[in-house]
Amino acid sequence: MFTNLLLADEINRTPPKTQAALLEAMEERQVTFDGRTLALPDPFLVIATQNPIEYEGTYPLPEAQLDRFLFKLLVRYPSEAEELVMVGRHDAGMNPHDIRGAGVRAVASAADLAAGRAAIQRIRVEPAVQQYIVSLCRATRESPSLQLGVSPRGTTWLLHAAKAWAWLSGRDFVTPDEVKAVAKPCLRHRVILRPELELDGTTADVVLDGILATVPTPR
Repeated sequence: MFTNLLLADEINRTPPKTQAALLEAMEERQVTFDGRTLALPDPFLVIATQNPIEYEGTYPLPEAQLDRFLFKLLVRYPSEAEELVMVGRHDAGMNPHDIRGAGVRAVASAADLAAGRAAIQRIRVEPAVQQYIVSLCRATRESPSLQLGVSPRGTTWLLHAAKAWAWLSGRDFVTPDEVKAVAKPCLRHRVILRPELELDGTTADVVLDGILATVPTPR
């Protein structure tokens, strides 16, 4: 736990007690054991991988824990060309556990992240764009396709994500385009589909696409 970047591999294979401990770390930035509470370092970031829920031996993640993750990114199968490159590298003796040998290098320090956070905080968000963010999230709570919409925590994280995307794009203000760019990765894990739609193959992204298409975009 006492690290700047924690990778929780196959997080939904961990039992609920472990997930509860991780929830404390993600929300409170601290861990409690043996009657003592210790602060975690700053920055403290969690990246997790998750198996499909229908796999044997997996546990569904609590909504409260999912809500602490900024993004849910979908990792698809590689393309044929990408898979061919992967096979070629393994044939040449690549060790997937040798991170340094794969050419992975540090590109930012803890101080760089702190500086980035400070810069992102200065990004401007006009009232009309703030209203757009709120309208999108409130629309998920009113959607007949969803039994659970985005929480107020999700609304604030959509704001922060849009500000970060604007900063990475070289702008000092947020436009509706930045909000749209991050809406699905920021919100897809914060909503729950109605069971009958899920059985029909509808996804959260399909519902979010519909909401993005119907909520008026500020000019």
